[in-house]
Amino acid sequence: MPDQIVEAPPAGGGQSNVQDDVSQENIVQAAMGSKDHSTLVAAVKQAELVDALSNAGPFTVFAPVNAAFDQLPAGTVDDLMKDANKAKLADILQYHVSIGVFKEDMFRDGQSIGQANGGNIKISKQGDQVMVNGKAKILAAIPVSNGIIYAVDQVLLPE
Repeated sequence: MPDQIVEAPPAGGGQSNVQDDVSQENIVQAAMGSKDHSTLVAAVKQAELVDALSNAGPFTVFAPVNAAFDQLPAGTVDDLMKDANKAKLADILQYHVSIGVFKEDMFRDGQSIGQANGGNIKISKQGDQVMVNGKAKILAAIPVSNGIIYAVDQVLLPE
């Protein structure tokens, strides 16, 4: 077994602080490396969910691209990023996270999937296109060390 050095996190730091340059990226690391997910990364940091999404999981994350956030009414993202709205932001973000890994071939038309915030999303299929809640299209699937990320073209809002 080759020598691999994995540094311990600083005191008070969580899983996201572990330096590991040899393993497959986790959800947060992959999102941070994507120019299309900078708004999502900023929101995850503001909601203090970085450590939770860096843990072992497994998770399925429906990750809105920046253009999805741009479709929200003007001022919505700025308002959600305020400290006073941290709980609301966390609820919305957790509505994008499923516990467990749901691969594309597991999705069924009409399927309901429980989310980390306690809500449910509904999967629909239109030919080969998988949709979430009837309007968010899955644009890409990115396997990561602690689950799978699906880039989506809409922000999912809990009812």
